[in-house]
Amino acid sequence: MHDIRAIRENPTAFDAALALRGAAPLSSSILSLDDERRAKIHAAESAQAEQNKASKEVGAAKGRGDEAEFERLRALVADKKAEVAAMNAEAKELDAKLTDVLMGIPNAPFADVPQGADEDDNVEIRRWGSPRNFSFTPKEHYELAGVKPGMDFETAAKLSGARFVVLSAGVARIHRALAQFMIDTHVEDHGLSETWTPVLVRDEMMLGTGQLPKFGEDSYQTREGWWLVPTAEVTLTNIVHGETVEEGTLPRRYVAHTQCFRSEAGSAGRDTAGMLRQHQFEKVEMVSITHPDSSLDEHERMTKCAEAILEKLELPYRTVVLCTGDMGFGARKTHDIEVWLPGQDTYREISSVSVCGDFQARRMNARFKPAEGGKPEFVHTLNGSGLAVGRALIAVLENGQQEDGSVVLPAVLHPYLRGKTTLSAEGVLV
Repeated sequence: MHDIRAIRENPTAFDAALALRGAAPLSSSILSLDDERRAKIHAAESAQAEQNKASKEVGAAKGRGDEAEFERLRALVADKKAEVAAMNAEAKELDAKLTDVLMGIPNAPFADVPQGADEDDNVEIRRWGSPRNFSFTPKEHYELAGVKPGMDFETAAKLSGARFVVLSAGVARIHRALAQFMIDTHVEDHGLSETWTPVLVRDEMMLGTGQLPKFGEDSYQTREGWWLVPTAEVTLTNIVHGETVEEGTLPRRYVAHTQCFRSEAGSAGRDTAGMLRQHQFEKVEMVSITHPDSSLDEHERMTKCAEAILEKLELPYRTVVLCTGDMGFGARKTHDIEVWLPGQDTYREISSVSVCGDFQARRMNARFKPAEGGKPEFVHTLNGSGLAVGRALIAVLENGQQEDGSVVLPAVLHPYLRGKTTLSAEGVLV
């Protein structure tokens, strides 16, 4: 959420930042609402002062025996009390309206974020690995002979509908091994703190990380009012919701492996084949809570953590900086990591790593207490996939495929599969 004081101080800069995202100027309407709210608060305070003054004079009039003045003042106190209550109610309503407006405005991009309208304007910053030269035409994951016995979309459709999958046997074991490998690497090599969190959360948590109020249709809500998390970003970031932590405890680096749920509203017809885009999937999520001075360095660190997983899996990838038109609502800058999928003959996103500045912290009221004293300040928050487990499975299967439909698996997964190195053309780990 944006700081209303910063908008007051420099409305031109605020509008210029929104213009980078293609948004129309908003400062004038926001400041008009803010002026109305502040005027109402000032009027309520003035009326309260008059009420307090009259209340003191009531007793004096009674003591003097001035019954007429006593009655006049008593009536004045009653009128002012009603006036104050009405003004406070109006001020509260205007405050809520202003908050709602600010909650619906996206974060301001950093100055070095490339300008653009969509993914075609993203800027590649590096590549790792070279796509394998196949002696045959590579297939997509769901077409491989060794994968078909363990990846069942028909049964999933019977159970739940479109965009679900049932994994079994060797494919299910590889999927589980990938998640375990990712968690172990982030904890043991990267120093992240393994965390297990609920997948059902309250409205306030979705508001805190920016999924509400604007993007509710992208998530699922239960009849009891809980939301199914679209990613563990929601729970991990909100660990500091409403907290004022000690500066010395920063940075806090969390990692969690969870089920994730997305309605995929607005994506009808996109990536419907295979398990690239599912309503229910698993992800290993990284979240960092940092001091404002270190959030940019932390962004680079987290990107390297995600890239390291792909390098250990020997999967070619490229890293891009998202342009202003393709960047998420809460981000100030985002790195997308795209893994090579030979079945599609292209790179596809497998991780987004974003730095949000104090945008989410303001929504959550999450602060830190400076070690040297002074007023508490807002923390900075970052999040990133480390990685999407299902997409990692797709990449492993497609990049390791053999002409007979079997799959040679990355060496780092062998210990997690009790020494098995290959998914056979019959779908058996050997």
